[in-house]
Amino acid sequence: MKLSEFKSRLLAQPAAPVVIALPGGGFVPRHFHVTEVGHVAKKFVDCGGKFRAAESCVLQTWTASGHDDGHRLSAGKMNFILGLAGSILTSGELPVEVEYEDGAISQFPVDEITFDGAELTLHLGSKHTDCLARERCGVPGEGACATDGDEGTACCAGAVASEGQGCC
Repeated sequence: MKLSEFKSRLLAQPAAPVVIALPGGGFVPRHFHVTEVGHVAKKFVDCGGKFRAAESCVLQTWTASGHDDGHRLSAGKMNFILGLAGSILTSGELPVEVEYEDGAISQFPVDEITFDGAELTLHLGSKHTDCLARERCGVPGEGACATDGDEGTACCAGAVASEGQGCC
């Protein structure tokens, strides 16, 4: 979900408490805080040698204690926090992600927002790795670099034999 739509959905229900649904069916504890709003810019080179860039708005969440302390973040307050970061959030087209720690720090894209009459729920999706240079690597279709788990047909199999002309 893009930042402009995200903010619009928050503004539509400013008094509603915000809850965050994780991809696996669980929830971020309802007493979470948003401790950072970041504009994250990533520059990288893919396995085929192409330089790329990606940007996003990342909302870092945190819970002050393991038990519910009664803290609830409303949609209006979340929108206010986003407003504080207005000078660094350069575009409404930035995709919005939520950072959450449950054993490991993970970032999840916001897929959709629903309102059930009482709460505004941020439904998070999953991020996946992928080969971005499929044609150069000789990897058809979608999925991981290895086509069938055989070392000889993996994405990187030709790289050594062709002295770096493949990927990886």
